[in-house]
Amino acid sequence: MSSKDQTRRTFYVSAINMLGGFIAAALAIPAALYLAVKPKSSDDSNWIEVSDLSQLKVNSPQEVLYERKRVDGWQKIVEKSSAWVVRTEEHNVVAYKPACTHLACPYHWEQQANKFVCPCHGSEFSLEGKVLTGPAPRPLDRFLTKVVDGRVMIGGSEVEKG
Repeated sequence: MSSKDQTRRTFYVSAINMLGGFIAAALAIPAALYLAVKPKSSDDSNWIEVSDLSQLKVNSPQEVLYERKRVDGWQKIVEKSSAWVVRTEEHNVVAYKPACTHLACPYHWEQQANKFVCPCHGSEFSLEGKVLTGPAPRPLDRFLTKVVDGRVMIGGSEVEKG
């Protein structure tokens, strides 16, 4: 073999290795960006209007339905949701996530018994969301709430536990 053939072979090996490196980089860079760069997420300071304060009676829970916008990765989703809203005082409200803290079954308010009841496993909760009986391990999950110009607003995501 002459030194000219060796140079040609070296060139081809180097070219193939560089081409392989470019292909690997073309695949690795997007994958690394996907793993490293956090996608847009919904803003936790997002407040959603769920009710008018004047429509709520003091110490009488009401289930309210509302639409919320959520960002899941790079996809924007509008979904229907609900919350149990309790007007505790003249200008104060509390909102509970509508799922039992035991196994996330939907619970309901029993007016005569004056408590929230989960029909799945018998957990019971007070008006304040505290566990009265049952297998539920903790109080009802709450949303942040505020009242602005007579409108009840809840935080766009679950914020507090019990």
